[in-house]
Amino acid sequence: MAKPFGSAEQDELLRRAAGGDQASQERLVEAFMPTVVRMASARAEPGVPVGDLVQEGAIGLIEAIRTFSGSGEADFGRFAEAHIAAQLTTALEAEAESVRDELLLVTAAEDYDRVELILARELHRAPTEVEMAQKLEWTVERTRYVAQVVAEARRRHDEELLTYIDPADIDIEDDAAAEIDPSLN
Repeated sequence: MAKPFGSAEQDELLRRAAGGDQASQERLVEAFMPTVVRMASARAEPGVPVGDLVQEGAIGLIEAIRTFSGSGEADFGRFAEAHIAAQLTTALEAEAESVRDELLLVTAAEDYDRVELILARELHRAPTEVEMAQKLEWTVERTRYVAQVVAEARRRHDEELLTYIDPADIDIEDDAAAEIDPSLN
């Protein structure tokens, strides 16, 4: 735990840290880390680990240490808290956007699956990318991207299923014979 220091020592550490002194920067980070932890804990949200927020807050703190001397501000504590808060806000907004994007992709994949089945039934064959794009009212590029996501999800699903199947339970010869002569089923 960092030993507290007075304002004169803090000013000297900030001056040296702004000049690139690593030891001064580390001393300031250590001293203000409880502030980072407190602020990160207060902003914690489901699905976002507090540890991740502490790391983001530490980035804001380091930025505050590096930029304080040229800021014209007088109170480093407030300056640091503002930078930490801004970094936390940015991280939480990025996480929220990522979650929204993931949900949109899941919805797009579900739409793709549904339309692929409908078109296959209507056409009596696998639909083309262009047919899928037209039916979904998407670009061919978007259709191709979602098709790749769906194909990868299907591949992973199949691999996961295979981990539950005991190879000793599979009789390839009987399966092949049943395909040739359905009366063997």
